[in-house]
Amino acid sequence: MIPDAPLVTPTAYAQPTRPVRAGWIAAFAGVWLGLWMAQLVPVQVLLPLQIAAQHASDDWLVSLVAYGLVSAVAGTFVVVAYPIVGALSDRTRSRFGRRRPWIFGGVVLASVGLALLGVQTETLGTVVMWTAVMMGFCMASAALTAVMADSVPAGQRGLVSGWISAPNALGILLGIVLVTAVFTTTASGYLALAVCNLALAVPFLLVLRDVPLTDAEAALLGPLTARTILSSIWVDPRRHPDFAWTVASRVLINLGNAIATTMLLYFFTFALRVADPTGFLVSTTVIYMVVTIVASVALGKLSDVVQRRRVFVLASGVAQAVSALLLAVAPAESTAVIGAVLLGLGQGCFFAVDQALATQVLPSAETRGKDVGIMNIALAGPQAFGPLLGAGAVVLFGGFAGLFVASGLAGLLGSVIIMRVRSVR
Repeated sequence: MIPDAPLVTPTAYAQPTRPVRAGWIAAFAGVWLGLWMAQLVPVQVLLPLQIAAQHASDDWLVSLVAYGLVSAVAGTFVVVAYPIVGALSDRTRSRFGRRRPWIFGGVVLASVGLALLGVQTETLGTVVMWTAVMMGFCMASAALTAVMADSVPAGQRGLVSGWISAPNALGILLGIVLVTAVFTTTASGYLALAVCNLALAVPFLLVLRDVPLTDAEAALLGPLTARTILSSIWVDPRRHPDFAWTVASRVLINLGNAIATTMLLYFFTFALRVADPTGFLVSTTVIYMVVTIVASVALGKLSDVVQRRRVFVLASGVAQAVSALLLAVAPAESTAVIGAVLLGLGQGCFFAVDQALATQVLPSAETRGKDVGIMNIALAGPQAFGPLLGAGAVVLFGGFAGLFVASGLAGLLGSVIIMRVRSVR
């Protein structure tokens, strides 16, 4: 920090007080819809099918483990990149603002990666292109989460958090239908996701009011060097315990969800032996989507009204645990449907307040991008490593029961941990 810097009111760092409008929220939800489709649909459908074709074997566990490894390699890059990208966006100086260049660049990178991913026939190429997709998702989502802290007042963040999360469920459904019913080849499915990702980002890039940094505001962060960026990544959990507990809770809840949901196609195919596993996945996803969207939007608004966040996270962990344990004890198509309802309710509770709570425990207004980058590791990391851990659980326990038990326990522990947060009710 420069000690003689003039005293100014830093507009880029000011806490937002003016509510965002419905059009802004709709555009914000739209860009998230494209990103969720780009990330989650390959994880749920396209990557498992593509990797299975690359590893033709009588033992389906071979492709399952290969799928986990591909996802984990990409995840390693993303975990390292998230806080660095966030720190860079904090310091970005352009006439287009701090966040917009990273949103645009991330969306473009993810879309190009998807288009090229569809033509890969070897595992190495699949790893490289999927890593590019995940890096693009990392860039855009880190900047978008910082935008929420920059632009949305605290009293409206529950509502907006719900509209980040509703596209998560909707994106899975629309994307799965798109790549299984409309574009039926792997290459065309990836290309369709790439086009949607680009198109859905345009409205928000146009409506976003992204205030550029002034000289005085940039001076508060010091010079842009590798040392200052890397040193700023560390957040001391003793000084900021609520931030640390929120990150830990996010990791466990998202991990519990990821290790189960990313294995569903394998579960339906090889454990339940459903006649049409892809079709059944679409059906259960519809149920999950409807419940999640209704719950996340309604409960997000309710959390703003009652001014409470933690109890919703606790409820989400309980619902997730019951859903997973039900599938472990009584695996069947009927219980899978019931599990979809419970998981949708749990995810809706979590999504309703997740982003809102996360932005309320950030250590500093000047480093929002870096801090939400760290926070977002707890989202992307479990999604990336979930397939590998899920595959490991299936192999270790000799089936899917152990996988679902681990999923339920992780979600429950994560929801209990959030009660250690003290600065947010």
